[in-house]
Amino acid sequence: MVTSDVPERLAAAARAMKAGDWSAAKHAFETVLEQHESPEALAGLGDALWWLGETENAIRHQERAYAAFRRRSDPARAGLAAIALYFLFRVSLGNTAASRGWLGRAARLVDDSHLERLTGWIMLLRAHDTDDPSAAEVWARQAGEMALRFDDPDLELCALSQVGAALVQMGRVVEGEALLDEAMAASLGGEGERLETVVYTSCNMISACSEIAEVGRATQWIHAADGFIRRYGSLHLFATCRSSYARVLFATGDWAGAQRELDAALRIGDSAERALHGEALATLAEVRLAQGHPEEAERLLEGFEDHFTSNLVLASIRLAQGDPDAARRIARRRLNEIDSHRGPRTGSYRPGAARSVEAAALWELLAAVEIVAGSPKQALVAARRLEALARTSASDLISARSMRTVGLALANDPSYSPRTHGDARAYVEKALELFAHLGMPFEMARSHLLLARIIAVEHRAEAIAEAGSALSQFVSLGAVPGSDEAVALLRSLGANAARHAPRGTGHLTRREGEVLELLGEGLSNRQIADRLFVTRKTVEHHVANVLAKLSLRSRSEATAYAVRHQARDLTLE
Repeated sequence: MVTSDVPERLAAAARAMKAGDWSAAKHAFETVLEQHESPEALAGLGDALWWLGETENAIRHQERAYAAFRRRSDPARAGLAAIALYFLFRVSLGNTAASRGWLGRAARLVDDSHLERLTGWIMLLRAHDTDDPSAAEVWARQAGEMALRFDDPDLELCALSQVGAALVQMGRVVEGEALLDEAMAASLGGEGERLETVVYTSCNMISACSEIAEVGRATQWIHAADGFIRRYGSLHLFATCRSSYARVLFATGDWAGAQRELDAALRIGDSAERALHGEALATLAEVRLAQGHPEEAERLLEGFEDHFTSNLVLASIRLAQGDPDAARRIARRRLNEIDSHRGPRTGSYRPGAARSVEAAALWELLAAVEIVAGSPKQALVAARRLEALARTSASDLISARSMRTVGLALANDPSYSPRTHGDARAYVEKALELFAHLGMPFEMARSHLLLARIIAVEHRAEAIAEAGSALSQFVSLGAVPGSDEAVALLRSLGANAARHAPRGTGHLTRREGEVLELLGEGLSNRQIADRLFVTRKTVEHHVANVLAKLSLRSRSEATAYAVRHQARDLTLE
């Protein structure tokens, strides 16, 4: 029996949802459900839980809402619940089978009950679901036409964004990005009526930028969305978007932010599909490798070694471990898959532009492998393959990788000459310029270091300056292997490359510095152990060392200290 205050409580919950007060909305909906099994309250609670990051709980409540609406013979509301469940399963859990089941159910409801206003949403779901970008464009454009017919601004913006994403996948990058920009601007500007529209357009934008490495554009939109995020919370609520967002943050130097997003994506745990989980793990492994922890990176990939998203980082790990033959096998196998366009597609479409970006990174890695293996002529072959790829691409990132790789190969050419030296320098300097334009500090540091090696013999002072720039960037990022290489080069050039901690901090080991940084984030010993893939006892030992070396009396003092003096400022020995 419905009590008299249920409508009032539902109205209060709706106001809280509109204001972005998800906790208050959750409490209000739960209060209603204590009195009455209201399908509106179930659906509303599912929405609030999604915004709060409780994906599995959100799914359970949306499923209950769907069943309740069906029992009440309300096909329109049931259809909306089915549409919500499609997105929850598809982009939060990567579960293609379940999402397509809900798409089919929603489509049947719309057809059987003649729900014309929802027809456009079914078209949008079909566009989002297909692996064929040309079909996606057709479905999305039809959804946009239905949006105009029924004056549905949310559907219009989502459809516009989906058309843009499809065009980018087909290689029509400039045209597609223009539509993604338009949809993002209008949704952030409040043109839609639902906050989820901003999330949808943002997810398409970040995913597209991540796939084709348009990190500059992604960063600009992340900054543009700051106001929305401060008021309503993260835009990256779907696990797929979190992984893409993390890749952008990693590329632009916010490694701590990338770690947070990946942690959030991985918290979904076993409920996420293997492909989605593997993608997040591969990105996290790439972060850990860059930080100087190849063993931890390798452990992250256990069970995912043959997954296509793991190939690049796994080959990089093998090279870091001194096994160029294994690195070569992994890189060549994946390049063959890309060339044949028969790469695995477990729940995630790999568009041509994205394959080209991945191939560029693999060719660059392969050139480095051949140099380590003592085959400089093969390195030059790999560099020329990458150069050919760059000529057919409009990607600044591919061009930057190509120029750096050609420079590396020329510098190691057996027929090395002053002219070759000059060409190698010119190539790497142009690559450095492009990486700077893209806002990719790690790649800039790598380019500075390569340039320093190339000019070290004939231009010692310039080489010291370049290596010093590389060292500064590596240290600020926490890229320990790069820092070590820069220090070794500087010392070989007779420069003072000692890294000193701020006065009074004592000397921490690299691992102790990481533990201090995580203390500053407020993590418990168990959480630190999970993050670093070590035992709690090991963490306790490191915490005790940090307290002793920094003359701190308690864990809380260490936390406060870490906040004041970022761990990246400490000596890494």
